[in-house]
Amino acid sequence: MSLQDVILLVLKISIALDTLGLGLRSTLAEATSLFRRPADLSRTFVSMNVVMPLFALALAMTLNLHPAVKIALVALSVSPVPPLFPRRAIKAGGGQDYTLGLLVAMALLAVVVIPVIMQIFGFLTGLPLQMSARSIAWLVLDTVLLPLSAGLSLRLLAPGFAQRTARSIGILASVFLALSVAPVLFVSARTILSLIGNGTILSLSAFALLGLGAGYLFGGPEPEKRRVLGLATSTRHPAIAVAIAQANFPNQKLVVPAILLYLIVSGILSALISSRSKQGPREKSEPEPRIAA
Repeated sequence: MSLQDVILLVLKISIALDTLGLGLRSTLAEATSLFRRPADLSRTFVSMNVVMPLFALALAMTLNLHPAVKIALVALSVSPVPPLFPRRAIKAGGGQDYTLGLLVAMALLAVVVIPVIMQIFGFLTGLPLQMSARSIAWLVLDTVLLPLSAGLSLRLLAPGFAQRTARSIGILASVFLALSVAPVLFVSARTILSLIGNGTILSLSAFALLGLGAGYLFGGPEPEKRRVLGLATSTRHPAIAVAIAQANFPNQKLVVPAILLYLIVSGILSALISSRSKQGPREKSEPEPRIAA
């Protein structure tokens, strides 16, 4: 087994553990909540699966970017949110029912949405773009639905055990994530740096910022949902994006570094914006009462 295989295995374990821990703290009603809210579901769909793919296609067709960056933007724009997304969203103040419902709904819809959007993109660009629903379904099952279902089932059958072990599983998932990400960044650092220039950082930043802005615009009247949808629209499933890119452009070896670079850029921008939004506007000091002469 090569080092790359070991890193990939550790990353998969981390994702499975994190999603399992999320299921241990959740209920089936929360996981399916978005399907009972058609208004929220439709706004989420437009923000993630209409606005962002159109913007990514516009960037790819109008800017003189590296081909790997163009492929990465398009692949990311049609991917659902990653399994690690709920932790960030809940820390940003999002409600668990909306956050978990968004994860599940977008994962299930991706099985149909991604092949359809790829066909539309192929028609518009003249390229033979495609992605099978079976491939997406296996990725969704492997990284989202199976570990989440296991966690939900354990909570239903043994709520006390689920409550006691959820935190420990979350910590273990974080350890495995660090063990998998650190060597990838170390090995790929030079390749990632080689992509910088020619508008790459600007285009990746614009994509991330538009995702945050689209989420705030379509998130509805509640500030918490706006923040969650903003993060969801700008944060995409890297494994599914890589699968889409490799299925259509198997010889383009710089797509994975381009996707990693986007994750770094979007993570920095979303952290900065989240920290500023948490501070909120400063409270106006009340005027001091005048003392009568």
